[in-house]
Amino acid sequence: MRQTRTGGAALTAHRTHAPWPHARLDVAAARAQGHRPHPIRQFVLKTRSRCNLACTYCYVYEMADQGWRGQPAAMAPATVARTAERIAEHAAAHALTRVDLVLHGGEPLLTAPDRLAVPVDAVRAALARTSPRTRVTATVQTNGTLLTRGRLAALAAAGIRVGVSLDGGLPAHNTRRVDHAGRPGFTAAARGLRLLARHPAGYAGVLCVIDLDQDPVETYESLLAFAPPAIGLLLPLANWSTPPPGHHPPRTPYADWLLAVFERWWQDGVLRTRIRIFEEIIALLLGLPAATETLGLAPAATAVIETDGSLEQADSLKSAYEGAAATGMSVHRHSFDQFLDHPGLAARQLGLDALAAGCRTCELVTVCGGGHYPHRYRAGEGFRQPSVYCADLQVVIRHIAAALHRAAVPAAPRAAAS
Repeated sequence: MRQTRTGGAALTAHRTHAPWPHARLDVAAARAQGHRPHPIRQFVLKTRSRCNLACTYCYVYEMADQGWRGQPAAMAPATVARTAERIAEHAAAHALTRVDLVLHGGEPLLTAPDRLAVPVDAVRAALARTSPRTRVTATVQTNGTLLTRGRLAALAAAGIRVGVSLDGGLPAHNTRRVDHAGRPGFTAAARGLRLLARHPAGYAGVLCVIDLDQDPVETYESLLAFAPPAIGLLLPLANWSTPPPGHHPPRTPYADWLLAVFERWWQDGVLRTRIRIFEEIIALLLGLPAATETLGLAPAATAVIETDGSLEQADSLKSAYEGAAATGMSVHRHSFDQFLDHPGLAARQLGLDALAAGCRTCELVTVCGGGHYPHRYRAGEGFRQPSVYCADLQVVIRHIAAALHRAAVPAAPRAAAS
């Protein structure tokens, strides 16, 4: 079995594939220049490293990084306990009023119903001892196929909300979401979502990866059938070395897809659901903070804890190269404060100073923020490029800005005909 990358092996891989930031960023110098670390506020617990589906585009199993093969199938009780202690230690050190937990995988619902809440309960107990004023929010991100009344009851009792990944509300939208025998997973996921919709208090929303082959408005409206309180429309994980499907500049097919949904959503007389990317762009255009790492200049504040206790950066980085998310650290040996000084995380807390020169001078930079960090990658250079979706993002942001302007400044009435 493969082993988790050690610190030395991880560093070698980083410096080869991504000199920026891993060979070129001097974290100590950045600290001396006033770039203070920002505490971790979201903790992604990989409670399971395996999945009952085999989605053909999954960044965990089908892209550049295959580290899951060396991970235990489930997080051991000792690792859960140590993770909880580390989170409580960090919350106390930084006087955090809230920490956000995400149970993730693999498929976290492979855990027995009576064990689903164990990691969340462990964190709450550790905080009660060490940082009693810190509040916990918790969600589980699932493919939905294993949702049952029993699991929903267990999650609700523990105050854990449920987010579901789905590629649209019709079977034709989900042909890539299959099990290990190639059988479609949509029927089971749809059944789980219908159950979840009966429990709106515990329903976090739906994540949907954009597929240019599917009609955008049909995709959006079909998802509404499951009554999601929020929809996350995700650009496919891609970069300059592995471009997204349909990437043929100067065309902007992803902007076209998103804006078809935006117009349907924006012109609707009733807010039927929140669409995160649109709400985040609107907030940033208005100068408000947005709770996202995909847009804007807010510092990254997420840590991933693998089933063996390895501390990793955002696991979306697994789309870039083998070991891209690795730090060589573990909750068994390192604190989250030590994690803050890893060049990969430190770079994502530098704001403008982490961006390519063209991004720093762009008039849209406070909204775009250079785009989602994994989308900036170029092999052998690293993450100091514009997003591979730069042109699409510009079109989307400008379109939404114009819609906001029209809403705020209604057209003057036409002069009466003489």
